[in-house]
Amino acid sequence: MSKHPATPAAGALQPGLVVAAFGRHCLVESPDGTRRICHPRGKKNAVVVGDRVAWQATGDEGSIERVEPRRNLFYRQDEMRTKSFAANLDQILVLIAADPEFSERQLARSLIAAEAEGIPVLIVLNKSDLQPAFDQAWERLESYRRMGCEVLPLRLKGQTAAETERGLIELEQHLAGKTTLVLGPSGVGKSTLVNRLVPHAKALTGEISRALNSGKHTTTSTTWYWVDGTRSTALIDSPGFQEFGLNHIEPMQLAHFMPDLRATLGHCRFYNCTHLHEPGCAVRDQVMGVEDAGRASKEKSIGDNRYRIYGELFAELSARRSY
Repeated sequence: MSKHPATPAAGALQPGLVVAAFGRHCLVESPDGTRRICHPRGKKNAVVVGDRVAWQATGDEGSIERVEPRRNLFYRQDEMRTKSFAANLDQILVLIAADPEFSERQLARSLIAAEAEGIPVLIVLNKSDLQPAFDQAWERLESYRRMGCEVLPLRLKGQTAAETERGLIELEQHLAGKTTLVLGPSGVGKSTLVNRLVPHAKALTGEISRALNSGKHTTTSTTWYWVDGTRSTALIDSPGFQEFGLNHIEPMQLAHFMPDLRATLGHCRFYNCTHLHEPGCAVRDQVMGVEDAGRASKEKSIGDNRYRIYGELFAELSARRSY
């Protein structure tokens, strides 16, 4: 981070990238790599990490005058608030582990929010050395692989450097040239992963924290890191969360954001089928593995857990709209 960035001409709008944000402060990076503290103008001009903005200098700092149109915005929403993670993403990396056992409900919620924004997801399962826990966790992810999700194994703490590097090299190939948001609960190795891929992450974290006067570690906020010197590959570290609200999803749209259910849509007897109890429901037929077009299904394309999660989410989202 440049301590004394060149000051652009007063009043001239400059392009920039938001690389960190805390409260009403954010850090904006110019095309030449210099960074400065900026403040959004007006209460409604909220910015998130990944935003492309137009700003102008005000002394040593700057004011954000405009947020450029976003390709996407990944966020969660509960009854009380909306929490935005980042904008203009190429993909989301969901890091889970063989131990502690991951929550399939939380995983599904993250994937639904990403699907609603059209953002591809990469699922990475860490701790491949733990047996039989890893094999059991890998089996639980079978339905996600079957519906087209990319799932990679990883061992961040191998006994030898070669063991660790094998998984990282494959992962780096999936990250190259992209902007990736990293999600994951505590205890799965998210900080370890970020520090392995971005060796200077800890130093940069402290520098950003001091610049924004946050006095807190980056786990409290979302932070952008360049992985390579050419600034073509970016990793965005995000704070952990206990719940992932989907209040912004309409109940009748839910199945459209679950690829395994979506594959059967349009074949139900009723156009407004909820896929919960109606006769002639193609989704329920797939869950039960009944005959389809005169041929017995060889395997169910929708797993019991996935359908159970759908039912729970449909009930939750419907209940919130009834009061």
